Amino acid sequence: MVLIVSDIHGEFDALARLARSGQTLLVLGDLINLLDYRTGEGIIADVMGGDFGRLVSERRADSDYGGMRDLWTQGASGRRDEVMAAMADEVASSYSLLRESLTGATGYVTYGNVDRPALLKESLPNGMRFVDGDVVEIDGVSFGFVGGGVATPVGAAGEVSDEEMAAKLDRLGPVEVLCSHLSPAVPALHRDVITGRLERNSTPILEYLRRHQPRFHFFGDVHQPQATTWRVGRTRCQNVGYFRATRRPFHFDPPEP
Repeated sequence: MVLIVSDIHGEFDALARLARSGQTLLVLGDLINLLDYRTGEGIIADVMGGDFGRLVSERRADSDYGGMRDLWTQGASGRRDEVMAAMADEVASSYSLLRESLTGATGYVTYGNVDRPALLKESLPNGMRFVDGDVVEIDGVSFGFVGGGVATPVGAAGEVSDEEMAAKLDRLGPVEVLCSHLSPAVPALHRDVITGRLERNSTPILEYLRRHQPRFHFFGDVHQPQATTWRVGRTRCQNVGYFRATRRPFHFDPPEP
């Protein structure tokens, strides 16, 4: 049995319970909580204040990345170094809590758009391996991992271009199970039913599925998708859920090789 989770967003107590289960754990990105768009909680609100966090949430709901960037420029005006230092401290503290929550677990972790890949890698305890553009074997079945979110004008550390994503997928070659943070570019899988918008998605991942036809594709990123499962040819695509809200993993029994 393999337990798969994505979009932890700071829900480390529930993650710690999974870490103690003795099952192999796969974590598909977005470990830290910059901002919970439902509640306004998160690192951004802690550093910049709740009102600022709500304004960022509104811009994000409208996919107004230019507006988000303008908010940051205004909010940090005259104190940019102070704000950046405070953000860095909060992020480091969050990854420290992540390390504690995963201590004793065995499995693999890749990153999402809100993550800091280098810091995430450094923060993992023994037994949890950082993977990105890597293939590993679990119970005789090949799993390929590609981390990162779609590049936006925000330019976050966890974002990758389509070219970078395509290169990572090419390194994988054919696998039985593909694991990513991003969904493939299938509208029902990346349409958020709460915002009513098409969220970020990956054309390179869809092209990989069509080309190599892995048996399964697991991903997260879209918190309230129109569809949680879909088929692309023989590939079953599965959104493993918004862990911060559900606190539940997706249970997967690797098929016989």
